[in-house]
Amino acid sequence: GVEFATWMQRLLVAGGAGLLPVIGVAVIYRPDRPVANQSFDEGLSKLVALLMRLLLPLTLLVLTVYLAFIPFNFREPFDNRDVLIIYNGLLFAVAGLLVGATPVRLADLPAHLHRWLRLALSAVAGLTLLVGLYALTAIIYRTTVDQLTPNRLAFIGWNVINLSLLGYLLQGQLRANSTTWLARIQHAFAAGTIAYAAWSLLLLLAIPWLFGNNLKEADILKLPVEIQDLIFEQGDAPILLKCTQSPNIYLLDGTEKRWVKDIDTFNDRGYLWRDVHFVTCSAISRLSDGTPIPADAGTPPDP
Repeated sequence: GVEFATWMQRLLVAGGAGLLPVIGVAVIYRPDRPVANQSFDEGLSKLVALLMRLLLPLTLLVLTVYLAFIPFNFREPFDNRDVLIIYNGLLFAVAGLLVGATPVRLADLPAHLHRWLRLALSAVAGLTLLVGLYALTAIIYRTTVDQLTPNRLAFIGWNVINLSLLGYLLQGQLRANSTTWLARIQHAFAAGTIAYAAWSLLLLLAIPWLFGNNLKEADILKLPVEIQDLIFEQGDAPILLKCTQSPNIYLLDGTEKRWVKDIDTFNDRGYLWRDVHFVTCSAISRLSDGTPIPADAGTPPDP
């Protein structure tokens, strides 16, 4: 089979993801009409909205199942990064579903569906709010036991905005009547759009300032080549080092290695075995020792 280079795959994914909204707007938008007179009740836009509304009952079922299983697997997103990513992906998907299922005008729907759509949107928003609080708690926990990273900072912000948006939406529905409920939902989405844009801009400005000096390229180039490769490949994901001749595991923190005392500590910190990378013992030995994990673990052993 044909395999594209990594840079080409990233270009295709990023380019494709950026191209889809442009194509969508080009298909739906009528340049000869003002925005207020655009038609959203025919063609592709009507089909997309219909599909989003049909997914509301299924989304309610999925969210109910998620919430029902949380007590039986409460620690999973706290200990397993993959589970936490799934929860956050679910929140973003549901937020998009809520936007897509919301009509532009009440006249676009039969009158007998207004009440049911309002209840469905409110129910989905309420359940998503509960899941979002759970996911945010897990992110904050993982940050306190480890450290703040660019990814965690970004997702904490996204979650706070999502929860605020959902809370604002539900508050508006409690105060709305049969004629104003749609306007209140749209007002909440408008406020959320501004918040998303502001947070994105803030991240672009803040991340280089907050994290840019944590590990300079000149410092990376002083490390063993195999360690350099791991840093460039893994980004800000935790990098755990091990050599085959030693049972010890070390967390790479900047240019230092931090000895992880034992398996219980490894599991309590939420590390995964897939984050453990095998390198030569000489490469680990060349790294200076940092504070062990936990800090009172004693003198770090040699690899």
